[in-house]
Order: sequence, then structure tokens, then C-alpha cells
Amino acid sequence: GNQRNTHIGLYDLQTKQNEHLYMFEKDLHIISCSVNNERTLLAVSFCQYTEEERASHLLQSVSKYLTLLIEIHPINNVRVLKAVDSCVRVQFLYPVEGRNASTESRLLIVSEDKYIEQFDIHVVAEEERKVVIQKSGQLPRARVVDDLVWAQWDMVEQRLFYIVPKESKSTLRCVQFYPDENFNSILESHLDIAVNDTQLKLVNFGYDYCQDQDIASKSLNLQVFTSKTGGLCVCCSLASDIPHEVMYSIFFLHKGYNKTFTVSLERTESHQLKEVAFMNLDYYVAAYLPGQFLHLLNIQHPDLLCYSLFLTGEDARIDTLQNCSIRSPLVSTVLDCEAGSLYAMSISDSALLQFLQKSKRDCERLAALHCALLYFQHTEDLEMQIIQWISENLSTCHSFDPIQEFIIASLYCRMCPETQNLDKLLPYTSLHDWIGVVPGVICATDIISLPVLEFQNSKGFWEKLNSNLERVKYAEPQLPYHSSVLRREWRNLSEEVIGLLLCSFGDFCFFTNQREERRTTAYLRNIFENAKKYVLVSITFTLSYFVQARLVPLFEEEDYQQQLLMGLMVAQLKDHLMRHLQYVGKKKIDQIVLDYVANLLNLVHRILKEVWRRYQLHSCVFCFEERGSAGEFAVFHIMSRILEAANGMCMPLPPGFHTLHLGLGVRCLPLHTLLHYIDNGVLQLTETCVKKLLKDLDDTEQNEKLKFSIVMRLPEALGQKVRQFWNHPINANLIARKYVKLLLDKLGNRQYSRPVPERLSVPVEFLPLNYLTNMLAEIENQGVHPYEKQDHVNARFVEETALKHTMTLLGLEYS
Repeated sequence: GNQRNTHIGLYDLQTKQNEHLYMFEKDLHIISCSVNNERTLLAVSFCQYTEEERASHLLQSVSKYLTLLIEIHPINNVRVLKAVDSCVRVQFLYPVEGRNASTESRLLIVSEDKYIEQFDIHVVAEEERKVVIQKSGQLPRARVVDDLVWAQWDMVEQRLFYIVPKESKSTLRCVQFYPDENFNSILESHLDIAVNDTQLKLVNFGYDYCQDQDIASKSLNLQVFTSKTGGLCVCCSLASDIPHEVMYSIFFLHKGYNKTFTVSLERTESHQLKEVAFMNLDYYVAAYLPGQFLHLLNIQHPDLLCYSLFLTGEDARIDTLQNCSIRSPLVSTVLDCEAGSLYAMSISDSALLQFLQKSKRDCERLAALHCALLYFQHTEDLEMQIIQWISENLSTCHSFDPIQEFIIASLYCRMCPETQNLDKLLPYTSLHDWIGVVPGVICATDIISLPVLEFQNSKGFWEKLNSNLERVKYAEPQLPYHSSVLRREWRNLSEEVIGLLLCSFGDFCFFTNQREERRTTAYLRNIFENAKKYVLVSITFTLSYFVQARLVPLFEEEDYQQQLLMGLMVAQLKDHLMRHLQYVGKKKIDQIVLDYVANLLNLVHRILKEVWRRYQLHSCVFCFEERGSAGEFAVFHIMSRILEAANGMCMPLPPGFHTLHLGLGVRCLPLHTLLHYIDNGVLQLTETCVKKLLKDLDDTEQNEKLKFSIVMRLPEALGQKVRQFWNHPINANLIARKYVKLLLDKLGNRQYSRPVPERLSVPVEFLPLNYLTNMLAEIENQGVHPYEKQDHVNARFVEETALKHTMTLLGLEYS
């Protein structure tokens, strides 16, 4: 104040005002202060004089530092807790949020003599609502820790991290304080860090600029960060012997390894080079050197460097933080110690998207893409902008598939918050390794010993950390669900087996009585039922929405191969989750699997919807009389990349996808290219599209060539269903040939001695044809009829078609 008084206040985030707590009627150099939860007691530590004053020999018997406990409800008694020559910090403990006012407060005293103790303070309420300390004698105290060289206070979770030197290494420990007034050591971890044991370094116990700046130059620059997913990181700045080079280590204790980064600085003055500052953004740890770089390290998935975002130049500039006196006392909070300002910090979604759009390196694109999806979760506007970027950069990403990464990362972010430990069981990337490098950054990885936890019935962070450590301890790197097993089983289902099932469901073929066929059919029927039960119902609303809104002309059709793949995924994902989430229960796992596969299909819908809007397409893509536009060709290319991504992940596609893709292909591609795509499996012939093509196109020479090429490539089961929609001699000839082949295949080598029956059609004196039609009729009389759904296809149909074809070849008219 103007009168050289020292005021202590409490800043209210809601009113943006300071609440006055106490005033000293002189100018004091306050080291530390803390108020209890009820705001009835204030602890203050301050320096009584300077070294110059002491040198005057006038204050030889007076302690340099004084620690007071003051009653402030109302302002009343003052009690001296410490009168020593060593600096002291104070910190009240806080009970859990929402707990009623307590008659007891607990206070931590942290001494630069390298010990911490706890004072128990009992208060009573007297007349006129006055609150005073109950006991007049010494307050009960307990020693918490001795011989520490570094300590950090976690004010939200009421945890004390500290380091004690032990032989050649350092030992990190953690004391957890509980609302029931107990505390215990809960964690111990050995770190290969050299510490200066002459100076005590304190983090989050307040900041005294003059003293802490002096200590910072001599002690360890280290901070501990935790995340809500059970991540525990120790960030440490290291000394480098090489000029213009910065080194720092991140100990991912929950993963069991340490990463040391060496960064070569392009431009710097030696006097400008300062230590790296660390910040906690929950999902990320940030290493920041003002004017040089900003390194965002993914806490959940630090194994691949490509998921860490390394920014330089203007991209790394934080305007309000241009010095290295930075602390991160809370998640997403930064304290500028020199300016005395506290900032909320977060990653800017607009800046991140701009960085994604202008990035040229795959490592930057991949890191920015995952950061956008992981950090901002899933908002419709963000997804729309990312899909737009993907559609523009499909050919520029060389080391990863952006569609695969978008789908897998989006699924991971949507599903994992639902159930604990689900983040360890679902894939978060399509990459298995990364051979690329980040320019200017060298990374070395070392295996470290796992922390030792000692707790009972502890929930929250400690339970999640223990789960992470158990995974590392029992070596389960392949714990996330992987499509390799699904792909192997999918490939084992040969085309004959799939065709067998298609015939069964189409009711136009028959089975033999072989045991293997029955077993295969029963298994596949069960897979189909899984697909319909768990998936198809969930996408009905989405499909109907797309159709009603006239956005994407997806048809509600039965794609047996995609249903089979869905069913296989459902079965395998359920088995995978049941092995590791038995405590969740079958009903919950069924719902998780349903949500996972339904969200997967809906993400593909989302991509289609956005590209459809972008290119302003309409449902006229199924009018085959016109050629496709440039926009349709662009969408066809994107759908081809979606199909490629799906095949790479062995991922099912929504019903109607292949029909829409084929329709665009017919409109956009020349015939030879279209047939090449069909022959190589890029385009799949579907009943809906082929049927519409055969019915809508007239029989011009060009269309006949297209139809004939398509019909010749149809699978047998599908061909039997759709060929009837093309009333053309060429098609009749094909049907007759297929019919004869099927009947003769059933005939085999069996010989018939029965007399030749009466001929079925008008007399034709052509003995080979007569013999063939009589043989076919005999087989039909035995109940064998492959085309039961097409009554007109029989021996007579074969005879008439053969005669028509012969007369056409001879140039004669058939009557």
C-alpha cells in the first residue's frame, strides 16, 4: 500500500476481486502464505531482515525467518510456529470438495533444512462466531519426510512428490494425504538423475523471485505431471556439453521407459539460452523454450515420435510467455513467476487446423491430426474441417493413410471414455512403427524400472496408474484389438464357401449332405445373425436420414460379404473384450461392441456426407444415361481410397457403399478402365446396381458391350438372380449355357438306361440337340432344378435358345 503496509488477500475467480485477509503495518518480504479451507486461519512465512541489516551487528540474536499462525475470523491471536535462520514455506491441506466445515486444520511446514512436517490445529467457535485455536501450548506435529532435495505439491489431489538422494541414483516418492487426517507413502521410483543435494528445490509451494531464481541456477529443473488416464511423467531439463544444443528427458513412468530429446538450435545467443520450461496439458506434456521451440508430447501414446508435435518459429510462439520462469501448478494452467500472472492454457483448435493444412511433413500432419481428434474430442465442425483436409490431401500423405487414422483415432476418442481400461484394448492408430524422423530432434529411448505402488482400495488416479503398470509388467504390447486375426479368418473363407452361403440365403441352390458343408454353413449363419443383431439395427436411423435428406443415395440392401465381415468383427471384438473386461459383464460388452461397429459405419457415412456436400452431388448418379461430372469423378476417387483404407484395416463398409461406388464408376470411367477396376476388386458388382443397369440402358451397340461385359463377370449366384432382367438373345444364350452346365455337373458320370421320353417341343430333326434336351428333361424329372425361382428356364428354354442362336448364326429367320 501507499503507507508501506503489507496486505494479504485472496483472489476470487468469480468476482475478479481480492478478498482482504490480513495486513502487516510494515513492509515485509513475505516468503510464503496459505489460508485454510474455512478461511479462519492464515499461515505466513517472511524474512525479518536482510543480510545487510544483519551485518550491522544490531540483529545478531534475532532469527532471520519467522513463521506465524494468525486467527482471522475475526482477526485475533497470532502464534509463532517457527523462528529460524532457514527459509520456510507453508501449505494448508484441504479436505475433499463439498465436505462440511471442520474443527481441525492441518498445515505443512517445508524447511530448506530438507524436512517437511505437519501441524494439527484444532479450533473452537466462541461467542459472536469467533474462531480461535483451542490449545494454548505447542501444537501436535508429525514428521512427514527427511533429507529431501526436491519437492512438488499437487494442490488438487493433495499429493506430495519428493526426491531423496540414494547412492548414485535418486528416488522419487509420493505421499498421499487423505481427508481422514492420515497420510502414507504410496509410490517409489528410482530415477537415473544426478541431483545437487546442497540446495532444496520446491515446486508449487509459492514463488519467491529473488530466492527461487538463485536456487534455480544451482538445482534441478524438474516437474512431475499426472493425467486423468493414469499417466505419470517426470520432466527434467539436462545439461549439454555442446553449445547451441538443448537436452531434456521425459520419464514415462506409467510406460516403463524414458525418452531423452536433443534439440539443435538454429539461432541463439549464448546469453539468451535458458532452461526448458514444462507445462501440463493433461493429454500432452509441453516442453517450451521461448523463441526456439514448443514440443507437445502425447502422454497416452508416447511410443511413436510421430504423435508428438514439434513446433518451431512462429508456430511455437506464445506471446504472453516470453521467459522461462514458468511453472504449471495445475492442469492447463501456467504461472509466469516473473510477471506474477496466472494463465489458463489450451491448444487453439483454429491454429492447430491451420498448422495441419499448411504442414508438408507427414510427421507433422499425423501429430496434428491425432492432436485435433484426441484433445478436442469429436465436434461436428471439427470433423467437417478434418474431412475436407483429408479429401484434399489423399495423395500427399506417403507414410500413413489419413482415412485410416481418422477413423481409428475418432473411434478411440468416442469409445474410451465409456469404460475404464477400454483405452488399452482398442487400437488408436493404424501404424505399427515409424521410420521417419523429426528434423532437428534426436530421440533416445531407455527402459527404466517400474515404480512400486503401495495402496489398498484406492480409486481414481492410483487405480488407473496401477492398471497401466500391470500391463507393462506382464508384457502385453499386443493388448489392443488388431485386425490381423480377423483378416486371417476372412481370407480362410474361400469364395466357394461364401458362394455356398449366398446360395443358401438366396434360396436358389441346394446343399449336399456332407458334414463339412453343414458345419461351415451353421457357423456362417451364426456370423450373419451376429451382424444383423448387433449392427444393422443400429444404422437404420442413419440410413433413413441420408435417404430422406437426399444427401447420399445409399440403398438399404443386403450385402452378404459385408454382413459376414461385420459378424466376424463383432464375434472377435467380443471375445477380445471378454478376456480383459470380465468384470464389466456380457451385457455391457455387447453394448460396447455394438457402439464400436455402429460408430465405425457412421464415420464412413460422415465422410461420404461431407464430400457429397462439398461437390454438390445429387441422387442422379444412378441415372446411367449421362456421363459423370468432375465432381462425381472426385467423389469416386475418394470412395476408392475409402475402400482401400477399409481393406487395409479389414473393416466393414455400410450397406449400399459398393452399389454407390459402382454406379459412380459406370458414369465416370471408360469401359476398359471400368472392367479393369472390376477384375481387380476395386469395384464390386452388386445386385441393385447391375439390375438397374440392365433394366435402364437400352440395347445400343455400346450399351450391349457394357452389359455383356458386366454379365460375364457376375458371380454364379448373383448372375442367376439378375440375368433375367436383360431380355436379349446374348443373355438368353448365356442363361441356357449356365443351365446346361449346372445340370450336367449334377449328372456327373452316371449312365441312364431309361427309354427316351417324348420330345418336349416341336419336332426338330437335329439328333445332338434332341439327345441333349431329352437328357436335361430326364434330370429335371428327378427333381433337380437349379433355377427354381425362374420357372421359364428349363429344357425347353434351352432347346429354343439353341435353335434361335443357330438360326442367327446361319442368317435365317426363326419362326
